[in-house]
Amino acid sequence: MEKKPFVTLEQIREIAKTYPTPFHIYDEKGIRENARRLYDAFSWNKGFREYFAVKATPNPFLLKILQEEGCGTDCSSLTELMMSEATGFHGSDIMFSSNVTPAEEYAYASRLGATINLDDFTHIDFLEKICGIPETISCRYNPGGLFQVKGEFMDNPGDAKYGFTTEQLVEGFRILKSKGVKNFGLHAFLASNTVSNDYYPVLARLLFETAVRLTRETGAHIAFINLSGGIGIPYLPEQESNDIYKIARGVQEAYEEVLVPAGLSDVALYTELGRYMLAPYGHLVTQVIHQKHIHKEYLGCDACAVNLMRPAMYGAYHHITVLGKENKPCDHKYDVTGSLCENNDKFAIDRLLPQVDVGDYLVLHDTGAHGFSMGYNYNGKLRSAELLLRENGEVQLIRRAETPADYFATFDFCDLFESFQ
Repeated sequence: MEKKPFVTLEQIREIAKTYPTPFHIYDEKGIRENARRLYDAFSWNKGFREYFAVKATPNPFLLKILQEEGCGTDCSSLTELMMSEATGFHGSDIMFSSNVTPAEEYAYASRLGATINLDDFTHIDFLEKICGIPETISCRYNPGGLFQVKGEFMDNPGDAKYGFTTEQLVEGFRILKSKGVKNFGLHAFLASNTVSNDYYPVLARLLFETAVRLTRETGAHIAFINLSGGIGIPYLPEQESNDIYKIARGVQEAYEEVLVPAGLSDVALYTELGRYMLAPYGHLVTQVIHQKHIHKEYLGCDACAVNLMRPAMYGAYHHITVLGKENKPCDHKYDVTGSLCENNDKFAIDRLLPQVDVGDYLVLHDTGAHGFSMGYNYNGKLRSAELLLRENGEVQLIRRAETPADYFATFDFCDLFESFQ
C-alpha cells in the first residue's frame, strides 16, 4: 500500500513561492477527523479525555485546533506549561507529567491548577514543601520486569527511569490520602509506538487490576486512569494501521470485567497521545539541490537532520514521495542526505525511488509528531518554518523560519553580532 501525500506538486510549487523549502506542513482536516474518531471510539466512557502530548508537536496553532476538538494538554516542562496557558488551557485541562522535576516547574503547574502526575515516591515530600499537596493528584506506575502482549516482547519497564514500584504506589497512596488527597489518578506508559490493537487493552487491564488493589488496600478514591501514549502509526507502507475502535472495545471489555464488578464504574479514562494524534498529518517538504555520483548515488536536499532527526538518531523509516512522480516506477536506488558534517545525516539509505532530478520536491511522510520538535542547531543550521494547510485549502504560516539573527540573539560578544539582528 502506497502512502499518499495530502499536498500536490502544484500546491507545493505555489507555496514555495512564499515559503521556501524546507518546511513542515500540517493537515488541519486530517487532524480534526482523527481527534473526532478517537473521541467517538471512547464515547462509552463518560469521563474520557485526550491530553495531547505537547512535546510531540509544540505549536500553539495546533494546540488550538486540538482544544477545539475537546483535548487537553499533557506537559512535561516549564515552557510547555507556559504554551498551554498562553493557548487558553487552564486547571484540569492540563496534565503535568514530568520527571526529575525542578521546583519552579511544580510551582508553576500548581499555580495553573494543573493535575500533577508524580513520577517518584520522593516527590511527595518535595512537592509538599514547594506548594503543598493538592486534593487531586496522579501517580505514575512502573511494574518493572518485561512487558509483553500475547507473548510478544514490547518493552522493558524494569530498565526505565520512570514511575513508582508497586510497593511505593501502595505506600504513596496511603501517605497522600493522609495529607488530604481526595481524588487519585493512576498512570503508566509501558511501550512506545506500538502498531498493535492489543497494547492498550493489555495495559488497561493491568492498570485496572492495580486500581482495584489500591482501592482495597488504601481506601483511596480513584477518579481517573491515564492510559498514556504508546499507540503508534504505520511508518512503513506495508504496515497495517491501528484500529482505534477495536482498541477502545478491548479497553471497554477490560473495564467491564475488572472495574465494574469492583464498584469502580465511574472511573474516567484519559489518554496522552502525541504520535497517534498528529504524526500522519505532517510532512517535511524538501527540494533536491544536488546529486552526487561516487560509490553510491546520493540525493542532496535542502533539509537535513536538524529538520528531522529520527532517521539519523534511531535509523527510523520515513516514507518518501517524489512529488509529480507518484506513478513512476521506483527503479533507482539512492541515499537521501542533508548537508550536516555527519555521515548519519541521511533520511534514507538505499531507498528505491523514481528517477530523481535536481529541483524535484520530496515529501517525507509522518513528520507531524517528533519531527520539528526534535530539531536543533548543529552546524549553525536554522530551524524551518511550520505551515498549516487549512480545511479551506489556504496555507497559514504558524511558525516562521529561523534567521541568523535568531541564532546570534543570545550572544553578547561584539557589535558585529548585533548587526545581524
